[in-house]
Amino acid sequence: MKTSYVLIGLAVLSLLAVGAVFGQDDIGKFPSCKFCGMDREKFAHSRMLIDYDDGTAEGTCSLHCAAIDLILKIDKTPKGIRVGDYGTKSLIDAEKAYWIIGGSKMGVMTKRAKWAFEKKGDAEKFLKEYGGKLASFEEAIKAAYDDIYEDTKMIREKRKMMMKMQMEHKHQ
Repeated sequence: MKTSYVLIGLAVLSLLAVGAVFGQDDIGKFPSCKFCGMDREKFAHSRMLIDYDDGTAEGTCSLHCAAIDLILKIDKTPKGIRVGDYGTKSLIDAEKAYWIIGGSKMGVMTKRAKWAFEKKGDAEKFLKEYGGKLASFEEAIKAAYDDIYEDTKMIREKRKMMMKMQMEHKHQ
């Protein structure tokens, strides 16, 4: 009886270790995005994890913030970039994912949304419902770089408005 509990315990620990090795514990390691402070668990469907060849890694909330990290670490080479699958929220290879750029579904940290899907059928279903354009990772990351100015401007304006509202609320 005790042996079966020990074996079950070892099996559970093994599964947890496998999850951590394959980056599924990235939210525990990077609970919030260092660029914007957003909760990466809440945004598991858009989060990203970049593993660099020097052994370091960075977890972000979105492709927008991942693009900023890649810009700031221009001298580092990414050895792997993973993204949260929109539907399952599990990390998938960003370069093999089916990306949707644009559409009516509000993006994360961007005016022009960029969503990733492991399965082409899921991406096509999303496309029918929300519109946009099916794209590769190269197209999605280029779109993120192209959008950084407008997105940063939008984020600053939103934060300024929120601060103004908080100040008005304090003085009431």
